[in-house]
Amino acid sequence: MRPYRDIATLSGLQVLCFLLLTHFDPEFFLLHLYQSVLYVAILIMLFYMEDRWAYMIGMLAPVMWLVMAFATGLLGGATRQLGLMLSGGAPTNAVSLLAAATAVLAVLMIVFCARHWAREYAGLGKSLSTFAVSFGVVVLYYGILVMWFWEMIPNPGKN
Repeated sequence: MRPYRDIATLSGLQVLCFLLLTHFDPEFFLLHLYQSVLYVAILIMLFYMEDRWAYMIGMLAPVMWLVMAFATGLLGGATRQLGLMLSGGAPTNAVSLLAAATAVLAVLMIVFCARHWAREYAGLGKSLSTFAVSFGVVVLYYGILVMWFWEMIPNPGKN
């Protein structure tokens, strides 16, 4: 068994969630499609056994997505949908429900990648350089997405 099968599964599920979001939220089709690119890149890195980079990007990309989702109010809607489902009601917004699933997968991805990193790479002297390069890649990638799609991103404070 490959030690990173769980990371590959979570990445695949994240890609699936983003592709489903392209269907349920067609006005943000390109944004959701581009959000899945980092998770496809993680899958490719795992395939080519570049797991050090996959683990680090697997920790940073979901954090960045969670920050963006919180800033746009998407996590608030996701929380309401989960609360509605837990109280026995039917979900009223498929996009918020998928955002909740994506948020849960993002947290799991962070935890599993951190666990793998701690087991395989902690103390080897590669942490700072891997973090710096991966952080730069993730910030640059999401920065470009935000710049391209700024007008499309909902602003909860704007009337």
